[in-house]
Amino acid sequence: MDKPVPAPTSSQSATQRAYLALRNDIIFGRIAPGERLKIDTLKENLDTGASPVREALSLLTSDQLVDRIDQRGFRVATASRDQFREILGLRCHLEVLAVRDSIAKGSDAWEEALVLAHHYMLRAKQKEQETFEECHKAFHMALISGCNSPILLRFCNQLYDLNVRYRYLAGKSKGYNRRDVDAEHEAILNAAIDRDTETVCTRLVEHYENTGAFLAEQMS
Repeated sequence: MDKPVPAPTSSQSATQRAYLALRNDIIFGRIAPGERLKIDTLKENLDTGASPVREALSLLTSDQLVDRIDQRGFRVATASRDQFREILGLRCHLEVLAVRDSIAKGSDAWEEALVLAHHYMLRAKQKEQETFEECHKAFHMALISGCNSPILLRFCNQLYDLNVRYRYLAGKSKGYNRRDVDAEHEAILNAAIDRDTETVCTRLVEHYENTGAFLAEQMS
């Protein structure tokens, strides 16, 4: 019989809840870039203590979603077109490395996990925003999960989160809604299943750059 997994301490649980709540609020734009994050206000909003809030903000600082502006102050990381272009360029470069390695080394289990992640992503379209985003991220991470580099995957995971705030800005553009994003995802999936490395890389970069083009229009 398996041993039960120990429950997290109340402190760990409170920190994790605060971290996830703040992370989602920042990623989905509910807290604006550059907005000051006051401990007392967050304590009330999150119904928790000062220590979990500070610990959550420190984690978010490591994620580069929050900036520490002095010894005791925090604010949501600022956003700009130049910063987005840097994030987009790094994401394209690193994910191309990761997807090439994944296709070269990816097993049948990798392929099955990718197909399943795509299926869950499509099913999640009708669900709440956070659920869909979790499944969307799972698909993109499944695509590169076959690479043999935990550090590279960690960087790609972080860049996804940094990018996502900008993608939701682009999502407010009328033109963005005219894109057939489902078709873009399916084209990436089919090329990966065919182990067509060059086509996967081309379609993945085009997928990201399409979002970048709409964002540039939105921010002009």
